[in-house]
Amino acid sequence: MSLEMILIIAAVVVVIGLYLVYRNVIMAKNNVLEALSGIDVQLKKRHDLVPNILTIAKKFMEHESELFEQVTELRTQAMKAPSGSKAKFVAEGKLDNLMSQLLVSVENYPELKSNDTMVQAMRTYNEVEEHIAAARRFYNSALTQVRNTVQIFPGSLFANLATDVLGYSYFEATEADRASVDASAYL
Repeated sequence: MSLEMILIIAAVVVVIGLYLVYRNVIMAKNNVLEALSGIDVQLKKRHDLVPNILTIAKKFMEHESELFEQVTELRTQAMKAPSGSKAKFVAEGKLDNLMSQLLVSVENYPELKSNDTMVQAMRTYNEVEEHIAAARRFYNSALTQVRNTVQIFPGSLFANLATDVLGYSYFEATEADRASVDASAYL
């Protein structure tokens, strides 16, 4: 084999290798965007469900008007925050905490707790929350993959292709979620 042929083969191998790295960076970036879209779909379901829960609960929980206002305000903030932003994650976390408080408060109203519409709404809400948790795990995994891809050579050569998603934050548990559960608070 001649030297020219060896150089041509080496050049082809390098080009193919760079293409495969480029392809992996783009695929990892698209996986993050897909995962973020999946979260947004689930959050939209939650945002659509919250007003229905509040409407049902207001009929029975007249003394909780401040909580209803806070939930409504946080829902609005969460819907307006840009997808993938820290502000969105924080607003969604606060909304989740307030909705948990609301659902715990339902326990103090036997008529509401036994209302078939409310029971179905709470069941649907719990299902949506499970789907949100699954979508968040997928998103965190995709974000880790893209970060690993562009931080390890030769992927780092193509890091600028993924800069729009590299600044995204992980979904993390809030301090309230990390705290130990005090069962006596629910008695």
